[in-house]
Amino acid sequence: ATRLILLLLLLLLLLLASYNRPEGKVLETVGVFEAPKQHGKYETGQLFLHSVFGYRGIVLFPWHARLYDRDITPQPEPPGAHGSKEVKGKTHTYYQVLIDTRDCPHISQRSQTEAVTFLANHDDSRALYAIPGLDYVSHEDILPYNSTDQVPIQHELFERFLMFDPSKVPPFVPRDTLRAWQEKNHPWLELSDVHRETTENIRVTVIPFYMGMREAQNSHVYWWRYCIRLENLGNEVVQLRERHWRIFSLSGTLETVRGRGVVGREPVLSKEQPAFQYSSHVSLQAPSGHMWGTFRIERTDGSHFDVRIPPFSLESNKDDKSPPARYNW
Repeated sequence: ATRLILLLLLLLLLLLASYNRPEGKVLETVGVFEAPKQHGKYETGQLFLHSVFGYRGIVLFPWHARLYDRDITPQPEPPGAHGSKEVKGKTHTYYQVLIDTRDCPHISQRSQTEAVTFLANHDDSRALYAIPGLDYVSHEDILPYNSTDQVPIQHELFERFLMFDPSKVPPFVPRDTLRAWQEKNHPWLELSDVHRETTENIRVTVIPFYMGMREAQNSHVYWWRYCIRLENLGNEVVQLRERHWRIFSLSGTLETVRGRGVVGREPVLSKEQPAFQYSSHVSLQAPSGHMWGTFRIERTDGSHFDVRIPPFSLESNKDDKSPPARYNW
């Protein structure tokens, strides 16, 4: 059954890829599936399909994150231990990946085309700097495949970061530019904590990223990006209608934010398209804080329920060495 699902996913991707092909050309082979790894990690240069969003991608490098999963029942405490509701994190592998730009139009309804964003390193600039087509993918979302194509992924950074070496497995190896870019921008790329919680079959996963600090009106303003994924694990069709955030700053302020939808969208989560992913940004006038909240979800009969957004920390890298380096395109 698993093999059949993988083959159907590949066929679906081929059909999607055919939309922009010349008339008369229906299918095109992209590669051959490999057995997913149950243990260990994938190496730089591994080609894959995203098991949820279906895009083609390639692994740049892995990150080891702490996954705080509120769905896991805590182990019973030994006699005499003091009760604690603290959620313990488990080490989990995520990957920094390049997305094939040909697939971006086909996933736009289910996921923003992800990008790494940070503050431009010009003293007089307040602009966000973004590198499009970069995503963070959990180990279980990787469906690995191989290809004989020397340039199997279309992305303007592909040939700057990777080169073809048929003697290697996988045959795409990192260039020095990739290693240098990763090392120099490590504070702005690193994924450290992942938070997950499920309410009535709707699972919310949050990944926060520190983006840097700006000086404004004799004070420091700290910025973060947070990536959120909603997944419908049930059979009922539902729609996200509202968001309700609470943002606490170490400076002592507590802000409440309410609004319709997310990023101007009110996504429908169904069996056919069970997931939606987006990113947003938040700033504090303190080096750390917390965020938590709820999403208001509507059923097809018009009734509503609230889905919890797991609380997560906003931490600045106090030992920042330098602002992020701009990439010259």
